[in-house]
Amino acid sequence: MSTLKPWYQVVVPREDLRDNRPLDASEFAVHLDHIREQRAHPDYLDPARFFERTYLTQSLLDLSSQVVRRLSGIKVETSAVFNMATQFGGGKTHSLTALYHLAKSGHGARNWKGVESILTRAQVKEIPQAAVAVFVGTEFDVVDGRGGEGEPRRKTPWGEIAWQLGREHTFAAVAQHDEQGIAPAGDTLRRMLPDGPAVILMDELLNYVSRARRTGLASQLYDFLHNLSEEARARDNLVLCVSIPASELEMNPEDQRDYDSYKKLLDRVGKAISMSSETEVTEIIRRRLFDWYGLPQDGKQTAAEYGAWAHDHQTELANLGGESPEELFLACYPFHPSLISVFQRKWQSLPRFQRTRGILRLLALWVARAYQQEHQKNSREPLITLGSAPLADQTFRDALFEQLGSDQLSIPVTTDIVGKKDAHAVRLDREAIDAIKKARLHQRVATAIFFESNGGQSQTRMEASVPEIRAAIGNPETNLADVETVLEGLTANCFYLNWDRNRYRFGLRPNLNQMLVTRRGAVKDQEIEARIQQTTLDLFKLGSKAVDRRCFPAKSNDVPDRPQLALVVLGLEHQAQESATKALIESILRECGTAGRTYKSGLLFIAPDYASSIIEAARNLLAWEDIEADEDTGRQLEEAQRRSLSQSLGRAKADLKESIWRAYRYVFLLGKDNTVKSLDLGQITSSMAPSLCDLVINTLVKDDEITAAVGPNKLVRLWPPALTEWSTKAVRDAFFASPALPRLLDADSIKRTIADGVTSKLFGYASRDAAGKLQLDRFGESLLEQEVEISDDLYILRAQDAERLLEPPRLEKLILQPSSIEVGPREHVTFKVSGLDQYGQGYPVENATWSAPDCTMSSAGSFKASDTPGLYLVTVQVDGLQVEAKVLVKQLVTTATATTAGKDGNKTEEEHPTGYAEKKIQWSGTIPSRKWMNFYTKVITKLASSPGLTLHVSLEAPAEGESASAKIEDIKSALRELGLGEDVN
Repeated sequence: MSTLKPWYQVVVPREDLRDNRPLDASEFAVHLDHIREQRAHPDYLDPARFFERTYLTQSLLDLSSQVVRRLSGIKVETSAVFNMATQFGGGKTHSLTALYHLAKSGHGARNWKGVESILTRAQVKEIPQAAVAVFVGTEFDVVDGRGGEGEPRRKTPWGEIAWQLGREHTFAAVAQHDEQGIAPAGDTLRRMLPDGPAVILMDELLNYVSRARRTGLASQLYDFLHNLSEEARARDNLVLCVSIPASELEMNPEDQRDYDSYKKLLDRVGKAISMSSETEVTEIIRRRLFDWYGLPQDGKQTAAEYGAWAHDHQTELANLGGESPEELFLACYPFHPSLISVFQRKWQSLPRFQRTRGILRLLALWVARAYQQEHQKNSREPLITLGSAPLADQTFRDALFEQLGSDQLSIPVTTDIVGKKDAHAVRLDREAIDAIKKARLHQRVATAIFFESNGGQSQTRMEASVPEIRAAIGNPETNLADVETVLEGLTANCFYLNWDRNRYRFGLRPNLNQMLVTRRGAVKDQEIEARIQQTTLDLFKLGSKAVDRRCFPAKSNDVPDRPQLALVVLGLEHQAQESATKALIESILRECGTAGRTYKSGLLFIAPDYASSIIEAARNLLAWEDIEADEDTGRQLEEAQRRSLSQSLGRAKADLKESIWRAYRYVFLLGKDNTVKSLDLGQITSSMAPSLCDLVINTLVKDDEITAAVGPNKLVRLWPPALTEWSTKAVRDAFFASPALPRLLDADSIKRTIADGVTSKLFGYASRDAAGKLQLDRFGESLLEQEVEISDDLYILRAQDAERLLEPPRLEKLILQPSSIEVGPREHVTFKVSGLDQYGQGYPVENATWSAPDCTMSSAGSFKASDTPGLYLVTVQVDGLQVEAKVLVKQLVTTATATTAGKDGNKTEEEHPTGYAEKKIQWSGTIPSRKWMNFYTKVITKLASSPGLTLHVSLEAPAEGESASAKIEDIKSALRELGLGEDVN
């Protein structure tokens, strides 16, 4: 739509509208007498100008052509008498003015716009010039009549008509009848009529009849009109056109009777003419308000795009032409069809609304205001739309209320729509998103509702439907979904907008919103606080039953120290970002009254982000409840308002709950590092989870802060290393005491973990007997969850510990140390024997039987080697088990001689043993640094138990660069730790 030109760049208003000088309503109300006397507006006095701006409707063309034929002496397909039977302000006088100019000008009218079509329709070549008489009921005084200097005084309608038809000559024929107030008839009537063509135009007849009733002239006028009608029917070139009605709003019962009588008379002797159809009103308006020379191409493009849009959305819109909307937009340009049709569909039924005249007056003000430069800066609309009505302009509002018949709607308009700085629609647009603000959508929608519903007292149930509203303010760039958003805002704020079942209307009585504003001020802070607390409690009660709730704690012992997951709900006075809130959370986590808190990991805290929206929602709810409880107010409400009150009350309850949902977005809990951490749940709504508690739990489960259950394998991995048996109570409590462990959603779920672990032989289930000794109750057999008891006296054991209770330890293996040894002859060695049970654990050895053939062996394991070198076995037996050790007695080696003297005194040389012959394993070589650990594992460890093993290490490495000194210091430090020399070169 941005490519479409604004309407004011396509068509040009009349000069007076361009200069913001729109005609007054009285100037749209044509007075035939003023035209006759040359004191009307130039638009009506200049015949050529008049026809330039007059649209020849089918009715006006038919009337004009019949009158011209009759004046031309043609009776076929013509009538001599015409009853201008249209609504007040429906174009009657305008049509009479056209006849006046045609008859007065005769053949001089031929060049006026549209006259050629009249001649063609009448099938004549020229318009005969005719004598013309005009009688306007609102202008002719009943008592004084009319007559100026040099003129006779005319006191009756027939005297005035006779004077205008032929001055003194024709007036003389009825002078006596005029004086006596008696209607002429027969020859007298024929003498007052000219011989040639004549046109008698009578307007606003009933106004005169009403004023003349007391004088008797009213009944005489009826007789005169009857006589004149019959004479006109008899003649070939006399035409009588009569406009009877005044506004029905001004009729009394006598007026109504006279109106019915005159209408019946004229309908019997003449032809009723309706001067314009609904489809022709737009063309009349365009010619009256614009310098109109046909629809420009840019206007056709606008109509095409709007028509395509309307066709695409026809199921969502109303009154836009159905299957052919483009034709409707073409016919109405530069106006939006909804603007024109609202007057035809609804406003024309208002008693004071003057149909074409009223529409012209309002639209003249409308166009003049919209054409002003300051307005154009704010609007580039391709069409003049219903929502763009200049209600902010006092002159326009005055004209509007004049048509409505009352200015009582002034307060609703300026309060709810526009006219005051703080009008509700103005404020809502100011606070709206950019798309709605730029389009002033609240003001446009409210204005459309006003026109579609009008709200006048005479129209008790006029309403605007949503399709009508969409059609009135929509265009190819409008997001129609925004209309519903705007309607919600208007109904929630406006004081005089009433709605029921998607139908809207502005009325005179304040609606529930104004009552709400009044009652809101009376709501006490204590009531608000109590309602917020109760609603918050109700919301947090919903959801998981496994989680304890503790609401609004003031001190640490308000939250008990229990092995259970608990959600601590902080009140509005403890908002998430305040330091006092964090201090309270720290206090509750660390303490429970004067004692330290054990189960701190099981606590979850939730705090609100803000309080203002909750407080306002609570205030609204209490105000609605107060209105509902007020019986006097209830009796004054309409049925629709009662339904609206019920809806508003329900909406207020939902708003309070939703505001609490949105506010409670911050969760606090103990982190694995034993410090408090926070979690922002983000922008949350009630649609995200069944309850606030469930939302918190679901989020923490997803973040692995909470788990629904712990598997038995995981429990084994979490087993404290220092514990052999672990009480079931301690198992459960650990998940709520230590932040290192996951939090259990349900403390009793640990029973299922224990039952599954015992059944699958991952651990045993045990108790203590009377002597305090553990005894295995279940292991590797079915254990039901219901059979598991959480107690300090019941335990679970790792699988290996459970097996020991199931099958007591017994001696399974003997270990003899040393297992092999080398000794010299007669050398002593002590052997030690130890035992292992079937589980690989140490087992005491008692009553061991030792043996060492050919050597000496004590019962305590003391061994004395034989004198004879060789390999010997040491054997020990315990309870049928036997283990052996090898002892190698080595050969003594002689290394020195000594001379000794015998008894006989002779000296001899003897050899003395100085050691044993030893075999040694030696190796030297270079080992790559990356293979040192493999060398140690595969070589050195095999010799580690050999006596006399020595290792000589030589190490060389490059010592260059800036880090050499640091490396040397690191090596020296390591050598000191190993107790080795630190001499590093």
